[in-house]
Amino acid sequence: MFIYLDNNATTPVASGVAAAMAPFHTEFFGNPASLHRFGQELRPVIARAREAVAALLSAEPAEITFTSGATEAINTALFGLATAHPGKRHLVATGVEHDATLKTCEALGRRGFDVTILPVDETGGLDLRQFEQALRPDTLAASVMWANNETGVIFPIAELAAIARSRGVLFHCDAVQAAGKIPFEGVRSGVDLMSVSSHKFHGPKGMGALYVRRGVRIAPLIHGGGQEEGMRSGTSNVPGIAGMGKAAELALEFVRSGGPDRMAALRDRLERGLLDRVEDARVNGAGQPRIPNTTNLAFRHASGEAMLQLLDEEGIAAATSSACQSNDPEPSHVLKAMDVPVTWVRGSLRLSLSRYTSNEEVDAVLAALPDIVAKSRRASTFSGDPLAGEFERFQRQGR
Repeated sequence: MFIYLDNNATTPVASGVAAAMAPFHTEFFGNPASLHRFGQELRPVIARAREAVAALLSAEPAEITFTSGATEAINTALFGLATAHPGKRHLVATGVEHDATLKTCEALGRRGFDVTILPVDETGGLDLRQFEQALRPDTLAASVMWANNETGVIFPIAELAAIARSRGVLFHCDAVQAAGKIPFEGVRSGVDLMSVSSHKFHGPKGMGALYVRRGVRIAPLIHGGGQEEGMRSGTSNVPGIAGMGKAAELALEFVRSGGPDRMAALRDRLERGLLDRVEDARVNGAGQPRIPNTTNLAFRHASGEAMLQLLDEEGIAAATSSACQSNDPEPSHVLKAMDVPVTWVRGSLRLSLSRYTSNEEVDAVLAALPDIVAKSRRASTFSGDPLAGEFERFQRQGR
């Protein structure tokens, strides 16, 4: 049995999604920009998918632009705002954002923007007063993720968006890890822009969407034939759009049917079981609200890399950080921002469930992981090192 617990990196395409995409690879292959029937018959398909994504985000269809993924959506949001509002040159983000946001902010910084990166506390929480104090008269936008991709910690998006609006600041939200896992009703009205990715909720890779609240001025990032109402030129990826639309429908059904509660119960059973079975273990982000599928467990003096290898040998897929940083030898920037001591950071493991994760799979992980942690500790640089405690205290004092 292969057990996949890396769903924050990507999810398997749902069978209904694959079936929804299939006809548009072969039978209905036209270009929707064409005037003949091969093109025109695809327009209702795109319209229905746009409606489905809008429903998932509690938005209006006209506010949805399809993109190649969340990275493009985030770039479009921030560069698009910067181009459309040249009079304001300040941005605000947090230190635990995905690289798609942080690297975009860095790029804008090289173009003369002043970027404020806000810290988080040891639990991954954000200080609302500190956020408000960071906003200035020249602040163009704040970009804050809804749920962290490594710890699952949820930020209070409604409150943050309200603060930004009260100060005349536009608010962008990276909702990649939240979409399809928690309800969006009642929050969308305060957010100006929102980015999502299809393959995080059992849709196809290479598809995403950007929500832009009606009335917000934003310039396109990609120019050309004027598709997506001029917001994103390029021939429409009809199979991908159809697949994302179907995935959004299924995700909304999951959320409305109590799926997140069932997922959270399974995650909590996995989490409690491991904390009971393994000494010197803790949850990174404990004490904060978290999305229901994610736990980031730290095993003191263990080796994350060794754990991943041993888990893989047992047929279990997990992660130590974002998939986009899997080749980076440096510790997770998220856990560093939370000031997690290095002897815990190196032994941190992210387990992320999907709506298809079963009780039997959780039981199998509970049976296998304690021994794997023990083996990884024997392989760790810190295991048995009398200087490890001194190193940890040294790091806590700020080096």
